[in-house]
Amino acid sequence: MGHNKEAHPESNKRVPAIVDALEKLELTPKHRGSQVLEIQNFYPASLDDVARVHSRTYITGLEKAMSKALDEGLIFIEGTGPTYATQTTFAESLLSAGAGITLVDSVVAASKLGLSPPLGFALIRPPGHHAVPEGPMGFCVFGNIAVAARYAQCQHGLKRVMIIDFDVHHGNGTCDAFYDDPDIFFLSTHQLGSYPGTGKMNLIGQGSGEGTTLNLPLPGGSGDYSMRCAFDEVIAPSAQRFKPDIILVSAGYDAHALDPLAGLQFTTGTFYMLASSIKQLARELCSGRCVFFLEGGYNLQSLSSSVADTFRAFLDEPSLAAQFDDPAMLYEEPTRRIKEAIEKVRHLHSL
Repeated sequence: MGHNKEAHPESNKRVPAIVDALEKLELTPKHRGSQVLEIQNFYPASLDDVARVHSRTYITGLEKAMSKALDEGLIFIEGTGPTYATQTTFAESLLSAGAGITLVDSVVAASKLGLSPPLGFALIRPPGHHAVPEGPMGFCVFGNIAVAARYAQCQHGLKRVMIIDFDVHHGNGTCDAFYDDPDIFFLSTHQLGSYPGTGKMNLIGQGSGEGTTLNLPLPGGSGDYSMRCAFDEVIAPSAQRFKPDIILVSAGYDAHALDPLAGLQFTTGTFYMLASSIKQLARELCSGRCVFFLEGGYNLQSLSSSVADTFRAFLDEPSLAAQFDDPAMLYEEPTRRIKEAIEKVRHLHSL
């Protein structure tokens, strides 16, 4: 809660809004008993955990900057960019990364017990997928999902990690961290031409990692139809071919039609479909091991209802999207351009 800037889209109101919605819709442990487990006491990530992704220079530099933040109350840590820090940012960013690591541990432990396939959701901020190995970027401080991916490999021997990033913006930090790694498949769908301008389709990885980066930029106005096509024709076949040991998801909810920071038109129902389909994919391919990480999503109402519907998908319960989505807010999707993009990426990756 200390990492906060008033009137900034990435504020400390985001997670409480989600928690309130989960409570209201009776999706918390209080209402669900053992169906939903909330892990409250966990350790922050260690500096060594973070250093598997980020440079030591960046980590120590950020730690030192905390005294300046203490004096000034709020500092900007990304040059001219939008990423801020307060005196608690370093500690809270380690805690965010630690939450992801803890969920990897929990999901792995549960999968060994052969219970119904385990899923985790890290309701954390600051988000992570823009943070590059050398520094912060785009509201992100440490790459939470990247840190968890390396941890899964090193600590649990889960060699092959698939990362699916459906945030409206390209996860450039995650992409950079694993661009030459054949054992981590990074797949991003994002709005064409949106921040930070990376994620071109022809960027497919390099060296031994060639082919394990897949970028699918979607034209503005893409929505439910586009994402269903993308899942069936790109995401599922990529995962089936890669055969991951665990699936990690950068779950950004800013592709929602009501989100102020972009121009796609996903609905609560789109996010339900994605959660349900990814859950099924994890069941088929990796004993259900799957962890979602909160990334973007800046309209508190659409963010909280979409995360709640994600939980309903996890619990195999019907979507409540009809209560939240107003079809009148939608306009026709650019279907021809969507089909062309999907055909092109399928050809590029021989899917």
